[in-house]
Formats: sequence, structure tokens, C-alpha cells
Amino acid sequence: MNGKTIIHLAPEEFPRVPLVMDGISTRFIRENRIIPFEWKDGTLKVIMADPVKRELVDALRAATASDVLVHTGDPAVIDEHISRFYSKDQQNLDRIIEGIDEREGYEFIHDEEEEDVGHLKDLASEAPIIRLVNLFITRAVELRASDIHIEPFEDEMKIRYRIDGVLNDVESTPKRLQAAIVSRIKIMARLNIAERRLPQDGRIRLRVDEKEIAIRVSTIPIVNGESIVMRLLDRESIVIDLGRLGFSQAMLASLARLITKPNGIILVTGPTGSGKTTTLYGALDKINSPEKKIITVEDPVEYQLKGVNQIQVKPQIGLDFASTLRHIVRQDPDIIMIGEIRDLETAQIAIQSALTGHLVFSTLHTNDAPSAITRLLDMGVENFLLSSTVRGILAQRLVRMICPDCRRQTGMSDDVEELMALGMGSGVPVWRGAGCETCGHTGFFGRSGLFELLVVDEDLRRLTLKGADEGEIRAQARRSGMKTLLEDGMEKVRLGVTTIDEVFRVTRED
Repeated sequence: MNGKTIIHLAPEEFPRVPLVMDGISTRFIRENRIIPFEWKDGTLKVIMADPVKRELVDALRAATASDVLVHTGDPAVIDEHISRFYSKDQQNLDRIIEGIDEREGYEFIHDEEEEDVGHLKDLASEAPIIRLVNLFITRAVELRASDIHIEPFEDEMKIRYRIDGVLNDVESTPKRLQAAIVSRIKIMARLNIAERRLPQDGRIRLRVDEKEIAIRVSTIPIVNGESIVMRLLDRESIVIDLGRLGFSQAMLASLARLITKPNGIILVTGPTGSGKTTTLYGALDKINSPEKKIITVEDPVEYQLKGVNQIQVKPQIGLDFASTLRHIVRQDPDIIMIGEIRDLETAQIAIQSALTGHLVFSTLHTNDAPSAITRLLDMGVENFLLSSTVRGILAQRLVRMICPDCRRQTGMSDDVEELMALGMGSGVPVWRGAGCETCGHTGFFGRSGLFELLVVDEDLRRLTLKGADEGEIRAQARRSGMKTLLEDGMEKVRLGVTTIDEVFRVTRED
């Protein structure tokens, strides 16, 4: 208010997950049709169905001790948001937190050395804390989150969900509940609740709404306590069909020819979280048959594949990639998958396996396909060994897909000249998601891959043998028909699969 112009938000500009903060109850939000969505530098931003209610703004200012910046929007969209995000689950959360009285012992102890393990176990076993942690997990599953981030700050504990690759603030809980929440999760993951100085890793398996969910738990000490990340692995929703990952028909055919070769190395490259493991699982699923023995060495084993021998490395007992690989070649495999080539020793064993008649799949962390060759050369792999074993390299990224329920054709974006230079003609339609209940008013639902497939031919083998640099390898790969990540992304923009902004988000660094 304060004489400022009220900002009107279009449906696609509404927050994916509204802000939850002390002083504003779910009941207050529902009764007054408001959506708090950002608090920064002492200013609270809210969306209001009726922005002229000065007494409501005054109440918010008093309850939060903040200045209030009012936005407005379509009342129907506001009601949809409130129904979605401040429904029974949110009311349950409020009631659980309100029901945990400080007098019951849920008080954060600042001196970690004095925390009593027995006391923490008691706190973590109380029904309200159990319900609270369960609610975090069930809401994450409902929102299709891949990760739950539980982060301690000076005066609160923040809960964030990663949905379609993007982190969203979801909840915040009082600081006094921190020790109990962390201890509850550690107990579920069978971790040592007394150890708060070192990182720990564990697993949880449970059933949510008839879905079997595996959760990988990672804890690490930070300044204000222990930060926890929970990776949700929904065994029923994983897509391991290569045809459904976003490949063009031409690229899928080329990849199919590569993965059916009798020997050699096939690499998948990209940053963490770019879908490399899913692609490898899809390749193994496609070529799996009773006539072939497949062994994988992974860290961790994310999904169990039918008919595949999967090994979880355990470096703490000496079972690392290299030592495991030295033994599995005696297990008479036809196909070997190595979770990641991290060092020269692992690379050498992979190459030796390929030279002795095995088909080897693995991953590397490189920005694109051509740089995988130079990365292996930099590791110390001999040129002649690399040129004779690597068959193909697939680089990939993940982009959010436009929601099919609110997909709308729009005009060309502001970057017209740049887009024209990239081959987007003026007559090509541009699509965006308007935002709807299905996608949480983000305009996106699900993710698709962008791919860059380098097939190693005789020209590329000669360049590798002579130790060519990355630029020479890339130029030859382009002459041989390789489509870049950006080009594949622009094709998906033309088809209305994703947006230009999404493609730029994951490829601009390249």
C-alpha cells in the first residue's frame, strides 16, 4: 500500500509454492483470501483478492513486523492456489507445530556437546514429530519432488523441495524443533544420532499412497546445525524406456546401433542431476536378454533392474570402483556398467574390459560430448587405447516441459535477433504454459532430455590418435553430423516441448 501502485500478477507469475511463515495461520489465509509469497529485507509480498482492505494489510504488518507490498491477481486463480497449498495437509502442519509446546521439551539445545542422546531419541519418537516428518515426505511425493532439503538457519529451519529440477521454498519450522526433526530422520535412516560432527549417509524405504518410495538421506554439519537432503526415488515412476526420454527418432536410431555393438565403450556425460543414470538404465533395459550377463558397479544403486547384477560400492571398506572392476571381469559378464569414471585406474580397467570383448557403459562430468575425449586424455589414458575403444559419447541436460493442460501459443520473445541467428524463423510459433492447477501455476510439468550424440568414426579416431584438442574434435564431429545440445533444444522449442528460456538455462554455460 503506502501509496504505491498495486502490481497485478498474471496466472503464470503466481508462486509455485507459497511462503509459510510465523504469524500467518492457514485459517487467516483462507478466510481473507491472501497468499504470502516472499519475505526479504523486512518486506512481505502478498497476493490479495481484495487489495483495498487496509485493515487486512495493517493486520499483516503487525503479525509479521514487516512492511507489506500488495499484489493482486485473478480471484479464481487465488482461490485455486489457496485450495491447493493451504488445504488439509497445511492445516495439519500448522496444528502439529502449534501442538508441540515448548514445555513438552521440544527446545533446541545450542551447545551440541551437551545434547543427551537418550533425550533426542525421546523427542524423535514423539507422535507430533513423527507426523511432522511424515507430512514433509507425503507432500513431497504429491508435488513430484525429487529432493527434500531441510536446512537449519539462525532462527528457523527451512524446508525446500526440488520439483522438475528447480528448488522451491515450502515450509519453515520453529528453531526449537530442529534437534527433534533431525533425530527423527536419522532414526528412520538408521544413522548415528549422536554423531553431529561428520557427514552421514543412509536410506529409508517406505510406502506412500500405495507407492514404494526409496529415500537416500545425506546429512552434513553446517554453522547452524545439520543440513539434510533426502533424495526421493519412486520406483514406480522411473522411465527407463529410451523412447520416452526425449530423443529424436534419428538420434534414437543412432544410439540403438551403438548400444548393440559387441564391445567398446559408450559414455554419457553431463552435470549431476542431468539424467545420466536414467539414460544408462534405459540402454541396459533395451539390450537386456537371457543370453547376456550384465553387471553394474554403482554409487549408489538408485533403482534395481530386473535380471541385472548390481553392485553398490563401499569405499569405507575398500570396495571402490577400481577394486570392484578388477573382480567382476572374472564373473564372465557380457556388458559392464560403471557408475562413473573418476580416475585413471578406473578408466584403464574400463578400456581393458572393452579390449577383451566387453561392452562398457559409463559416465563422465563434462560439459559436452567432444570434451569427454580430452578429459580422458588429460587423465593419462593413452591415445591409441582411447581411439580403439570409445564407440560413442552422449552429452545431455534436462529441461522442464511445458504443461500440456495450459500450453498456449505466444509471440516471439524479446531475444528476436539472437533467436533468428539460432535458426528460429519469424513464422515459427513459440509456446508457453499459462499456468494451471495441474502444474502448480508454473507452466511446466515434467522434464525432457536435450541430447548431443557423438558417434566415433574413422576421422575422429585419427584425431584422437594424434592428440587433437577439443576444438578440432568438435569441428570434425559437427562435420560428421553431430547436433549440439543447443540445436536439439531449439528443435524442442519449435515442437512446443519446452521454452527458449529453459533451453538457455541449461545450455548457456556451454
